[in-house]
Amino acid sequence: MYKGGGTIFGPKPHAYDIKLNRNEKALAKFSALSYKVQEKSLVVVEDITLDKPKTKEFAEILKNLKAADKKVLFLTGDSNEKTDNLFLAYRNLPNVLGYQFHDMNTYDIVNSNLVVLTEAAVNQLNEDLKEA
Repeated sequence: MYKGGGTIFGPKPHAYDIKLNRNEKALAKFSALSYKVQEKSLVVVEDITLDKPKTKEFAEILKNLKAADKKVLFLTGDSNEKTDNLFLAYRNLPNVLGYQFHDMNTYDIVNSNLVVLTEAAVNQLNEDLKEA
């Protein structure tokens, strides 16, 4: 009991989380990617290598893709020195969000105007489709 009265089992914050199985999450990602293909807002590019992490160079790449003023989701393959320089180059751009392929989520795919995949990310996508 509390001094002066009070509620013993008072209201507690309610969690509105919904549990999804791993396969359902993967299916949602692939479904969102196929929707982007139907919209023609998914682009596959060669693996981009930057010697130094220069945001100006990456902004030029976006300009060539005609995506300078769009929300862009940039998906790369596994992490290495080349993709680390790429991450350091695009992290300062406000309209670009980038992940490694396995770290992407469905919300970011649906929320972006353009999805850019590197060849390494496409290879990982093919491997994941073979396993499913």
